[in-house]
Amino acid sequence: MQRADGGLAKPRSGGQSAEPHSLTGKHLAEDVMAGVRAALGEWEAAEAFQPHLVSVLASSDPASAVYVEAKARRARKLGVAFSVRNLGAAATQDDLHAALDGLSRDDSVHGIMLELPLAPGLDADEALLHVAHRKDVEGLTPGNLALIAAGREPEALLPPTPRSVRFLLRSVLGDDLRGRRVAVVGPGRTVGRPLTFMLNNRGVTVTVCNEHTRDLGGVLAGVDAVVVAVGRAGLLRPEHVQPHHVVIDAGINVRDGGGVEGDAAPGLPVRAQSPVPGGVGPLTSALMYQNLVRAVRLQRGEPVE
Repeated sequence: MQRADGGLAKPRSGGQSAEPHSLTGKHLAEDVMAGVRAALGEWEAAEAFQPHLVSVLASSDPASAVYVEAKARRARKLGVAFSVRNLGAAATQDDLHAALDGLSRDDSVHGIMLELPLAPGLDADEALLHVAHRKDVEGLTPGNLALIAAGREPEALLPPTPRSVRFLLRSVLGDDLRGRRVAVVGPGRTVGRPLTFMLNNRGVTVTVCNEHTRDLGGVLAGVDAVVVAVGRAGLLRPEHVQPHHVVIDAGINVRDGGGVEGDAAPGLPVRAQSPVPGGVGPLTSALMYQNLVRAVRLQRGEPVE
């Protein structure tokens, strides 16, 4: 059963794992994926239908190739048809636009992912203008972002990382976020900006900060939760937080020698904190596939919540 924010499952009450203060996304991701599998199974049984997801590459970035292969393996396990359109690092902006236009018009394609970063000289913002917003399973096109900003979320495909943040907040603060106060540190295009509108759409009072905000601890003192998504390791420190805070860390920073860390120092003295890795990430991946299910329904003209 879908919820008002497009979820297929209600977040578990409490939301914390057995480890104190650790707010992981694994159980929520499992709930979401159960709903995805159910929808895919119904389509397969009733009409032998498999959604078709296409990943578009236009670079020589080795990490992107690894990510695409991981997506392909998961898609195969789910029974989703997965294709790769690899234009190579020599692709021009026109080549990229033509490929995206073609996929957007192709009725056999139900979801499109533009893998970033693109090759030097290619403009991702221009390219996203050529992705049909109802096939934009990563929720990055101007069409989807405009619907979110206009308060028309039921018509949009929401970006999975901001949705992950909102799910995690609800798992601790309760399903009804109206009246809650949340600070978003980092008004970036892929997380902070859409999240600000998505929280406001749920009646949250949002304070927007950035890495240059003066007296960050003072600004954050009165809020219920802090979301940090800047891309600067150790930005949020113990002197910035209060014991009642819920901290959601959506930052990703690659350590020298491998591994990743978030924007918040680990083990902050707060009510709950999402770890990196293991917090937002697992849920983000699951919600992307949930977006594919939603995309199919929108393309078919079926009702969605």
